[in-house]
Amino acid sequence: MKELYTDITILAPPAKVWEVLTDFNSYPDWNPFIRSIRGTAAVGERIEVTLALPDAKPINLKPRVLKFSESEEFRWAGKLGISGIFDGEHIFELKENPDGNTTFVQREKFRGILVPFLKRMLDNGTRQGFIDMNTKLKELCEN
Repeated sequence: MKELYTDITILAPPAKVWEVLTDFNSYPDWNPFIRSIRGTAAVGERIEVTLALPDAKPINLKPRVLKFSESEEFRWAGKLGISGIFDGEHIFELKENPDGNTTFVQREKFRGILVPFLKRMLDNGTRQGFIDMNTKLKELCEN
């Protein structure tokens, strides 16, 4: 297993961050990493996600929503091909800080036989995609 972890402090309350994060229709306008999310974000439902890693072709996934807890957490699990090849559990967490601001966490747990071979891509391109999205989310929520 491999896990990527990023976080950023956003000078806005979790409710504001959640509002921007879950406005999927606006993703093409601002999100450099997750170009689109389509479908109903409800536990057990499949959604369609298009990822755009830096300098790579877009990747289309159909993960299942595992958790959708308002102003707290949005989590899904997906795979490329069949289970056990390259599986991921993507997690967005919003943690309210004592000052009312938000720590936004974006992380993913990767499993499968291809993970060791894709380590470089995950550590570089995927991590950078997380950072780019986090930065843009921060800008939107603070303006």
